[in-house]
Amino acid sequence: MRRIALITTSRAEYGIQSRLIRMLQDDPEIDFRLIVSGTHLSKKHGCTVKQIEADGIEIAEKVDIGIDKGWPVAKIMANALEKMSVVIQNMKPDLAVLLGDRYEMLSVALACTLNNIPIAHLHGGETTIGATDEVFRHAITKAAYLHFTSCEEYRRRVIQLGEDPKRVFNVGALGVENCRKFRLLPKSELERELGFKFAKHNILVTFHPVTFEQGSATAQVDEIIAALAGLEDTQIVITHPNADVEGDLIADRFKAFAKGRQNVHLLSSLGSLKYLSFVKQASAIVGNSSSGVIEVPSFNVPTVNIGNRQAGRIMPDTVICCEPKREAITNAIKKAFSKDFRALIAKAKNPYEKKDTAKRIFKVLKTFPIKNACSKRFYDLRSGEK
Repeated sequence: MRRIALITTSRAEYGIQSRLIRMLQDDPEIDFRLIVSGTHLSKKHGCTVKQIEADGIEIAEKVDIGIDKGWPVAKIMANALEKMSVVIQNMKPDLAVLLGDRYEMLSVALACTLNNIPIAHLHGGETTIGATDEVFRHAITKAAYLHFTSCEEYRRRVIQLGEDPKRVFNVGALGVENCRKFRLLPKSELERELGFKFAKHNILVTFHPVTFEQGSATAQVDEIIAALAGLEDTQIVITHPNADVEGDLIADRFKAFAKGRQNVHLLSSLGSLKYLSFVKQASAIVGNSSSGVIEVPSFNVPTVNIGNRQAGRIMPDTVICCEPKREAITNAIKKAFSKDFRALIAKAKNPYEKKDTAKRIFKVLKTFPIKNACSKRFYDLRSGEK
């Protein structure tokens, strides 16, 4: 029986992987272990471990790495490496599943590597020029043995990094499949859950620090707030930024903006179901979250992508990119609200969508040979792709 550990450190990647997690947990031929860490255990980020428990998913280990302690990122990473290494050493999984590009996940990847545990990595090969995640993502790719990319271009990039094509699978994005598979809340039920009635326009705002532009967060969020303040007949839902440097500055600015405004709602987390249900009803998604680029296009809903955090990703036709300046953001939102743009993107295709994403990943995780997986050869492109 293959023992597979999946490590989740944030609300976003847990939601993306929720169907795959269920498949792994329910298969009697797999000894599945879920390790929960990062912002899941953070009060200021909504303590989203409660959502996992409410979903009926058994948690093998909870690893608090100090997100709420006010530590610098380097100390959190060091703490995560030390604690995760102990957990991995004791658990001895045959394979560890990691998604994405967060600094917490890089520490997990290093812990697995130090303990000779093969890694299966999701969403490798992508680029985000404005964020330190760019470096972390490619580092995790080099630590990993199995690779599941969301587009063919990203698959080629993973191979370019020296990974054998036989171990690199273009399966599409799990989050996009969720958009199709989840039974979303109807508008009336969603309004009851959120505690307000929808207006003519309804937008969801998620803005994270641009980590390669440290010192810019306050100025950028103030430009966003200035644009949002000018909107009429619009309900605005703002979700908490992730646990990056200057994330608290952004949260504090949004908190001050929401105070006294009946149409502005600041939430630590919506959870996967309410998030996707809101997206379906939304007039636009505003900010710099990867979800606006990857998942939201499947609803043919406009995304206003602000600044450089997602620069380098494949941008679907539903995405409007703009500078982090009030006028540019205002114009982009107006374009997103316009009937002409909505008509233009009504039948747009999402390049991140493929059929049976979760099933294809699950099959590889369960059956792909992993003997001596930690000792892998660098695949040289001069030898020709097989």
